[in-house]
Amino acid sequence: MSECKVVSVIAEKGGVGKTTVALTLAVAAVQAGNKVAVFDLDPQATATQWTDRREAEFPWVVAIPSTRLSVSLENAKAQGVNFVVIDTPPHAGSASVEAVRYSDLTVIPVEPHLYTIETLPKLNDIIRLGGDRPALFLISKAATQGKEGLDAATYITKQGFNVCPTILHLRAAHRHAGNVGMTAQEYEPKGKASEESNLVYMYTLSLLTI
Repeated sequence: MSECKVVSVIAEKGGVGKTTVALTLAVAAVQAGNKVAVFDLDPQATATQWTDRREAEFPWVVAIPSTRLSVSLENAKAQGVNFVVIDTPPHAGSASVEAVRYSDLTVIPVEPHLYTIETLPKLNDIIRLGGDRPALFLISKAATQGKEGLDAATYITKQGFNVCPTILHLRAAHRHAGNVGMTAQEYEPKGKASEESNLVYMYTLSLLTI
């Protein structure tokens, strides 16, 4: 990957796995040989706190206000960064719009229940305000039993949205990994959480290279 690719991760509701998805994509990109930075726009600074617990150098995680996004992207590119993930605040607003505006792809994790699915119109508005950039919905934190994740994916697809074919299920490896500054791919490389995470990254990458 020569030119710098930028992926933003946005959500309307908190607790849908937004930062987990952002860090998962970032680490997968590192493991694929990229120089990766994460811009943490979320005042809760979850990604920044995660990197404080981390031993590996990459991905770089930098907490910035959305108003510094353009300058920060240029600085990152000047330092040879070729993959950037932007983690945004929950309750999608102006910061999310700015993130979408500078992104080659926006990933939108949603939990497979009505309260989250009801936020689809507002999330779609955010994408439009950001310039109608490419977007990908991702079913996140689905139960490992039953077909609620698949049902949600089918419903969102029927609304005309692009949905990732891989579902991220609610697995303990994500939580345990975050506690020690890792992601599931590093914490349990041969586990189900790692397998799903890598498939999500590969699908994301396929959209970035079109």
